[in-house]
Amino acid sequence: MSMEDMLHTSTFSPTLTPAGGANQVRVRAYNERLVLSLIRLHGSLSKAEIARRSGLSAQTASVIMRSLEKEGLLLRGAPVRGKVGQPSIPMQLNPDAVYSFGVKIGRRSADLVLMDFVGRIRLQLHETFAFPLPDRIMTFITKGISALETKLDETQRGRIAGIGIAAPFELWNWAKEVGAPEGAMDVWRNFDLQAEASARIAYPVYLQNDATSACGAELVFGIGPSYPDFVYFFIGSFIGGGIVLNSAIFSGRTGTAGAVGPLPVRGKNGETRQLLEIASIFVLERMLQEKGIDPEPLWYSADEWIDFGEPLESWIQETAKALAQAIVAAASIIDFSAAVIDGGFPDWVRERIVRATNEEARKLDLQGVVMPEIVEGAVGPQARAVGGASLPIFARYLTDQSVLFKEIASDRPHPVQSDRG
Repeated sequence: MSMEDMLHTSTFSPTLTPAGGANQVRVRAYNERLVLSLIRLHGSLSKAEIARRSGLSAQTASVIMRSLEKEGLLLRGAPVRGKVGQPSIPMQLNPDAVYSFGVKIGRRSADLVLMDFVGRIRLQLHETFAFPLPDRIMTFITKGISALETKLDETQRGRIAGIGIAAPFELWNWAKEVGAPEGAMDVWRNFDLQAEASARIAYPVYLQNDATSACGAELVFGIGPSYPDFVYFFIGSFIGGGIVLNSAIFSGRTGTAGAVGPLPVRGKNGETRQLLEIASIFVLERMLQEKGIDPEPLWYSADEWIDFGEPLESWIQETAKALAQAIVAAASIIDFSAAVIDGGFPDWVRERIVRATNEEARKLDLQGVVMPEIVEGAVGPQARAVGGASLPIFARYLTDQSVLFKEIASDRPHPVQSDRG
């Protein structure tokens, strides 16, 4: 093993035998994760391409891919004939090899999805409420999982990797804004969501902040490969967000980096307000109520909003002005390549918000600011649930996203070598 390989091996701390050699099971597991992650990123790759992109020897790559195919994790594609030599056979992930549950807990609704190995939603449930309470949420999760399990056969149920829950930090905050009675949301203060879910569910349970989960979904399944550094905004009941640096989520010292909601921005009357007080769906809900329009369709289905006319257009314009200020502030600190905007609404609403935000940003004083590209998110309304569902899959089968992109970006990647497979 070269010094370069030793340095790379120490990064991932493989188990050492008393004789000092790297434990082959640990090495194999890491290399299998790397192969699966490369194929997931590129869609399909031949054995030769895997060896080239990963830095694994041809023999190691071949052994690993045969093993993964035998386990049903990989599928063979149609042979591709070149000008010379044997045709290459691209390998791709088997969508039905692994499933995972993802849960999004919001302040107005909850979602449960069953996601396959390539990030497609196979089944989903949705529930709305005036405000979330632990008992109702736990009932939704447990009964929802049971309901979705009935749609799977025994083999499919055996392929479920776990459940990932995406929930806001401090659910008890901003209770007044969602119309909850005073003190009603305080029950969340001492409620251990992950522990309670683990006690009632047979699968491994993972927990992550909802906006961070959405940001992770965008990084993995959306525009991530195109933008190594971006600031992310997800407009739900309350706006949240995340930060991606060097193709990895940056969560900060306390895990709250990218919590864009409290950002100070200027309101339409020149007053200083928090971003969440302008660019959140609960604000649109209030605007509709003031006009005597039923706001319930906002929560029934994010894909099926109706055009609410003037109140919607007014909300979009005010949201865009606030987002433009937030993006300029973010770009003044970090040289982001993109600012990504997504939310719990249809594509046509997202497109209007992004277009308006670009227009508003051009009106601001940008002297000395290198502006990022302001773009639409690619994952959509279920980004939080998809991000949650990805947690068990990454935990069991894939490499950390930052490791993967570092391997991709380098012409000389350094995986852990083991020609014994």
